[in-house]
Amino acid sequence: MCSTVGPVDAGIVQALEEAFERESGIRMRHISAGTGAALAIARGGSIDLVMAHAKSLEEKFVSDGFGTERIPLMYNDFVLVGPANDPAGVRGAARAVDALRMIAAQGSTFISRGDRSGTHIAEMDLWVRAGIKPAGDWYTVYERGAEGNGPTLRFADRRSAYTVMDRATYLKHKKRIGIVVLVEKDSALLNRISLIPVNPSKVARANYADVMSFVRWACDPNKGQRIIANFGTDTYGEPLYFPDSREWVKSAKGKPAR
Repeated sequence: MCSTVGPVDAGIVQALEEAFERESGIRMRHISAGTGAALAIARGGSIDLVMAHAKSLEEKFVSDGFGTERIPLMYNDFVLVGPANDPAGVRGAARAVDALRMIAAQGSTFISRGDRSGTHIAEMDLWVRAGIKPAGDWYTVYERGAEGNGPTLRFADRRSAYTVMDRATYLKHKKRIGIVVLVEKDSALLNRISLIPVNPSKVARANYADVMSFVRWACDPNKGQRIIANFGTDTYGEPLYFPDSREWVKSAKGKPAR
């Protein structure tokens, strides 16, 4: 599997892999890359499954025949983080797009991953909704953004800058950084993560049978979805991700997205 970087950094990919391997005996391994890069790797035929979080890129991958379908797995949310003194005055804004307009108007430093990852795509979608094409000295594309959300968050912290970040990454680094969550719980910030099996009709060597064994297990409310529901609570006092499979939603365990 090639997974987007955030779930790997958070540890949920490893937790799911290890539990699945114990139960099934099927050996599963992963590499990580931003969603755009992960889908490009899958197009090259060297992996069997993608875990991604950029709907528009995923839909293109499926419509081009490289993926069989987008399968909902889990979600968390993005947050807008920035310096505690909040020079742009965005703290508590109800809408992320309003906060971005304030940051741009003030010319406050903003850090972008800039790598066509799911996080970058989500950020750019927010700028489009805000009616702004970000550019200028205040808007910085992190040259090592492709290394993932963790390095980008730490860079933003060193620069005392604003950035859009997934909550799991923020919680993992919270005790070691000074920037804080300023805008959250806007429906526009939901971060949905999907599984996409590589289409064996397009990539003959794709191991579709074992992939679908994992997909069924990961989507089962009493197996993979239960692991997702509990992951992170012991360490952070709250889960890092929320179950989102069709099976979970249909079951009594399912809860609506916050």
